[in-house]
Amino acid sequence: MTSTTPSPDVRHMRFDIRQIPFSRRGAWLNLSPVAAAHEVRDDIHLVSHRTGMHAVLALVPLRAGERAASAVVVDPAVLRWELEDDGAIEAVFERIDAIRLRGSAGTGIRLADPAAELTPFTGAYLLRDPQDGSTVLTSYETGCRYRVTVLAGASETTGTEALGAADRAVTVTGASESSGWEIVLEEMGTARAPYADAASFDAAAADVAAEFAAYADAIAPWRSGGDAPAATLAAYVLWSATVSAAGFLGRESVLMSKHWMDKVWSWDHCFTALALAPGLPGAALDQFLAPFDHQDASGALPDSIAHSERLFNFVKPPIHGWALRRLRADGAVPAAQTRDVYERMASWTRFWLDRRRAPGRILPFYQHGNDSGWDNSTLFDRDRVVAAPDLAAFLLQQLDVLAELAAELGEDPDPWLDERRAVHEALMAELWTGDGFVARGVDGGESTRTSLLSVMPIAAGDLLGAEVSAVLADRVREFLTDWGPATERVDSGHYESDGYWRGPIWAPATLLIEDGLRRSGHGDLADEVSARFRRLCETSGFAENFDALTGEGLRDRAYTWTAAVYLLLTRAAAKA
Repeated sequence: MTSTTPSPDVRHMRFDIRQIPFSRRGAWLNLSPVAAAHEVRDDIHLVSHRTGMHAVLALVPLRAGERAASAVVVDPAVLRWELEDDGAIEAVFERIDAIRLRGSAGTGIRLADPAAELTPFTGAYLLRDPQDGSTVLTSYETGCRYRVTVLAGASETTGTEALGAADRAVTVTGASESSGWEIVLEEMGTARAPYADAASFDAAAADVAAEFAAYADAIAPWRSGGDAPAATLAAYVLWSATVSAAGFLGRESVLMSKHWMDKVWSWDHCFTALALAPGLPGAALDQFLAPFDHQDASGALPDSIAHSERLFNFVKPPIHGWALRRLRADGAVPAAQTRDVYERMASWTRFWLDRRRAPGRILPFYQHGNDSGWDNSTLFDRDRVVAAPDLAAFLLQQLDVLAELAAELGEDPDPWLDERRAVHEALMAELWTGDGFVARGVDGGESTRTSLLSVMPIAAGDLLGAEVSAVLADRVREFLTDWGPATERVDSGHYESDGYWRGPIWAPATLLIEDGLRRSGHGDLADEVSARFRRLCETSGFAENFDALTGEGLRDRAYTWTAAVYLLLTRAAAKA
């Protein structure tokens, strides 16, 4: 077996398979030992994200028919098991639904169903297809079939046509002790023509490496040199977490992760769209519009979308006007689509103005912390249903953008400007205390101010005026650690190092604050926030969130909005 050499752009990049899944742009599959939420197994698994996250097969390397100890080495094109006593097994995504695997002489692989039992609703059924001799595993959980075709070598199946509890597996080895083996593993629907070997393993690996290198060049052409050492890895996190249009996702979309956070939420898509916009404007617009394809009659966006799930029990904050302005600046919204985008944005904004304002009140309200995206922030400890300052600030920007678009399209911008003035006046009259903002419940009671969420109106930038932004900039410093802005002040009695939105550093809050500081004239502080967060990612990767004091990555370790924010901040720093 000849070792595959990735293209020069990616051949030196390695990553930890326990933190970042091995996949390909467009695939609903990945290879990873992370088989469920917070569950890391000993073996690499084939994982599908159709109908949720499901570990379909365990991939066990063999030597002389027994489990072989190995080290897993991964680059963007090839996953390689290096056996302790020499020999290797390699995998490459030949297509988005097909993985080629090959092993050197003396090695083998066991592809085993990790489920212990087949029931009428769960597990998998194994059979030999009489038409082409392939082995097929059907999965109740994913609704798909997984076909193993032997291209070279020999195979043996266990549990063929077994029902109930059984060991189901296919074992592949070389035809002799001196020969290697090669197979293709496909995810498919009910039927497909027998596999036809179109290209060699090495050619497939070269194609994948070139595809990823072109993607990285498109979204991060500035990454050469030592100023953005994690940019190529960040690009891989985005590229590999992208799925093709299927199920409820009618457009190619970047999932939050190809671990267990395998959905698109109606605010994370804004950050990933912004990272794609400079080099892949079409992909960026698709990413931005994906949740808008599911607006309901009230104009609300879903809380989240996945392959087979669409949730409306909560919403997410209206940061879309802020994001749209940046997307337009990067040329990601063609003139021909401006009206469509305007109408979708107008409907989303009217939801907040028509369906989330109490009678006689100007400021809209969140119904729960989940609506804000800051699920358990201490700002919601006293009351859940609150008029929150971040919500009003986001709407100020959205109304401002709608006025711009209306004028551009030949419509009257004044109704949007009137709403913007009214929201601004109410924000200052009801939630401003002179030294910061509070949230208020329906009875008028004030929230605590130890959450960074109370400072998030800085995201409105110059729309709040110099005096207010100066106070907010000072308050940002109260939350700033060596790694970036903590979501709960570290001297608060409610601070938790792994408390989700009660302490850890998050990418979206960081970018919104950095951008607002910069637009309101506090560039030095914005530079500080940017530098600290970039160093955090370069040290700890692209985790869901980070311990604010130690910088340790927490929870899911392959989060696309974290990678996107790193790319956005490093791009801005490179241009400065």
